[in-house]
Amino acid sequence: MIEIRNINKTYETGNKALKDINIEIGDGEFVFIMGRSGSGKTTLFKLLLKEAEPTSGQILVNDMNLQKMPRRYVPKYRRKLGVVFQDFRLLRDRSVFENVAFAQRVIGVPSRSIRESVPKILKLVGLSAKYKSLPQQLSGGEQQRVAIARALINRPEVLLADEPTGNLDHDNAIEIMKLLEEINQRGTTVVVITHSQEIVEQMGKRVITLDRGRLISDEMKGGHTDET
Repeated sequence: MIEIRNINKTYETGNKALKDINIEIGDGEFVFIMGRSGSGKTTLFKLLLKEAEPTSGQILVNDMNLQKMPRRYVPKYRRKLGVVFQDFRLLRDRSVFENVAFAQRVIGVPSRSIRESVPKILKLVGLSAKYKSLPQQLSGGEQQRVAIARALINRPEVLLADEPTGNLDHDNAIEIMKLLEEINQRGTTVVVITHSQEIVEQMGKRVITLDRGRLISDEMKGGHTDET
């Protein structure tokens, strides 16, 4: 469960990025957060990752109050999240296998367990045959699949994806969304930040729309999203 209560964020420049935002996302939901550039969606993503702090309000993730979380606990909290970025953020000098394994090595998972778990997650994302490849030998869609595998390897309860299809063509974007949908159907809560109207319309999920820092709609979509 993600609870965002009366969140305001004003930057030192005076820019009011978020204005009295209230959102609840239940366990196992698939939710899009969308809006044009400057709508506040990236700020909200940073608050959920605890990369930024709200000016006022509360955020609870799985009953953890992020504002009361000690700084030393933040890395542990982030490891409980799966995070996918637009630019993949893969280690260029390491193979597909090692990119995914890295997420387990940093938390001290034994090598034997890694050898068992990484092939399973690569099979889930359709990259079993590419385990020896370097990122630059892969297509954009394949690189994003590696990033998703890395995000999932530690079995997070929540997967956050920031513009995961932003660097992909339409066909690859739809494939990635279908993969995220499959992951969601296995029980993971999925939150996708996007500005792609086309993707949102095709997926038919819950859509939370921000505009200039305000929440202007929150509804299930099977068709056109109204941003007015």
